[in-house]
Amino acid sequence: MPRLPAKKLLVALLVLACLGSLLLAYSWFESRYLRPFDERAAFFSGAALRLPPELAARESIRLVHFWDPACPCNVGNQQHLAELIERYAGRVEFHVVQKPGSHGRLPDELSALHPLKALPGSEGLPASPAVAIWDRDGRLAYFGPYSEGLVCNSSNSFIEPVLDALIAGRPVNAGNTLAVGCFCDWGDSD
Repeated sequence: MPRLPAKKLLVALLVLACLGSLLLAYSWFESRYLRPFDERAAFFSGAALRLPPELAARESIRLVHFWDPACPCNVGNQQHLAELIERYAGRVEFHVVQKPGSHGRLPDELSALHPLKALPGSEGLPASPAVAIWDRDGRLAYFGPYSEGLVCNSSNSFIEPVLDALIAGRPVNAGNTLAVGCFCDWGDSD
């Protein structure tokens, strides 16, 4: 049997060690950062949602972001939300409601969100992240997820078309939505 030269054997072992290290690193990354996608549908009904009196009196478009600090689905959503804030600054008021009883802080790039202690009707929220948008007359124009599917960005978002229509003065009535996406339960899990 011919013998491999020591140099070739060393290179082959080094390549195998690198491949093994890459496989271990990928496995670690996948288990830590990639979550299984739960394809459950969530029905968002905005029938009970109301603006607090201090917001209802304003004649502006109002967006309320619902978030749970412990939800891994926020990661992709927060980048999209930062882009929305930048794109619609001065034309839309941005607010946030944090899941009751949760603890956490939004990233600095979302500091333009005005926190609300509560929003009447939000206790029945099925899942988060979610968004509610009211038109200039205080009517609920949209309530539901930012998009459908595993990730959220401007290419698959429901939000930009709604905001663009409201800014142009066109009515939108999408207060109830059914979507499949990356969601976390809003209510108690007891």
